[in-house]
Amino acid sequence: MQAIQTDICVVGAGAGGLSVAAVAARMGARVVLVEKGEMGGDCLNSGCVPSKALIAAAEKARSIREAANFGVCAEFIRTDWQQVHAHVQDVIDSIAPNDSQQRFEQLGVTVVRAAGAFEDERTLRAGTRLIRARYFVLATGSSPFVPPIEGLDQIDYYTNENIFRQSEEIRHLIVIGGGPIGMEMAQAHRRLGAEVTVMEMARLLVKDDAEMAAVVIKRMREEGVTFYEGGRNLRFRKTSDGIAVYCETEGGEQCAHGSHVLIATGRRANVSGLNLEAARIDYSARGINVDARLRTSNRRVFAIGDVAGPYQFTHMASYQAGIVIRNMLFRWPAKADYSAVPWVTYTDPELAHVGLTEVLARKAGIAVRVLRWEMAENDRARAERRTEGRIKVVVSRKGRVLGATIVGMHAGELIQPWILAISRNMKISAMAGMIAPYPTLGEAGKRVAGSFYADALYSSKVRRMVRWLLKW
Repeated sequence: MQAIQTDICVVGAGAGGLSVAAVAARMGARVVLVEKGEMGGDCLNSGCVPSKALIAAAEKARSIREAANFGVCAEFIRTDWQQVHAHVQDVIDSIAPNDSQQRFEQLGVTVVRAAGAFEDERTLRAGTRLIRARYFVLATGSSPFVPPIEGLDQIDYYTNENIFRQSEEIRHLIVIGGGPIGMEMAQAHRRLGAEVTVMEMARLLVKDDAEMAAVVIKRMREEGVTFYEGGRNLRFRKTSDGIAVYCETEGGEQCAHGSHVLIATGRRANVSGLNLEAARIDYSARGINVDARLRTSNRRVFAIGDVAGPYQFTHMASYQAGIVIRNMLFRWPAKADYSAVPWVTYTDPELAHVGLTEVLARKAGIAVRVLRWEMAENDRARAERRTEGRIKVVVSRKGRVLGATIVGMHAGELIQPWILAISRNMKISAMAGMIAPYPTLGEAGKRVAGSFYADALYSSKVRRMVRWLLKW
């Protein structure tokens, strides 16, 4: 057994763990990185990167189908599933060198490719190594949650971990789960030519503003995706030509027949096998418990990313990595601030959000104004023939920006000024006063901000004052 003494031991080579390891090593710390699976973690290999590559392929198919609206004729579309798979893998391969073991070893990081488990509060065993560190950072991520569904053990099914590896045609995809992953994959496969059915036990896109989510759902229905909401008593049966899934809804029993099944029912924190009890680290089924500085109950151990929650997004793991670096290397008691956490569902139209929703603001007893601006009023959206969607902004009575939700083309890009506004506690006047280039989708942000002042500016009182001033 080889003993290693180090400053920082990072467990997990996903987005958060790699960020900590790279920055700490470049700043002069001795770093050991432990990873039992693939470098790059879920995001690179089975999450953000492959899903967005597949969505990009699906968008090409959509643009061809709708090209006639612009006077461009495209008469034949065929999906080559093997080529789609090759495209997805090529995107992964192009990014992989940034996350590779070779790169991190060149940075001075000792990379141990083995599962890690604590021996005591200061020691981790990984393969044939005993690693004793001043600090540990747990960034072990999450895995697909597969609920106990009758008959599921009798069929083959996909999760996000293996659906991007298949290269055969999918004739009819049944998606269980109407959250972001399920909805993104449902639309992408539909655009690539598959029939798609989505079954959700609660509400589709339940974590998002219902008014804004309805725009996405409407578009997907128009594209031919079939939805069942509020389903109960879900069960699978294997048939001679595929798979049948049954559920109970208010309208009675529903049945869908498909060729493939995707389980997209959420994520579960990866805590098993770490022997957290030996390190005196508190955790639950939801993940590792941390304080505002991302410290566990063992103050020498930090946890970031999906395993620590509460937001299971790649960008949050990277943000939390910066908080941990400041705490470990500079003894600066930095705390995580979740007041301006953005998220994006990469359907088409995209659905992006930051801050408080209207419902949450009113439940909190905050007196708010809600501003809306339709994308149909935006000239660039008209030129692109993509006028569905709107911007919805929640502001205090005095004009402080509290939250924003955007549904529409490139909503994930359009939400970014609003993230800044909320994180810097800005007023709506800052957004209304900016100069927006014409014609851009971003003009809609300026327009919705300006609407805050419309009633006052165009009131009868102002009209009388203007008429009076013009007499002089």
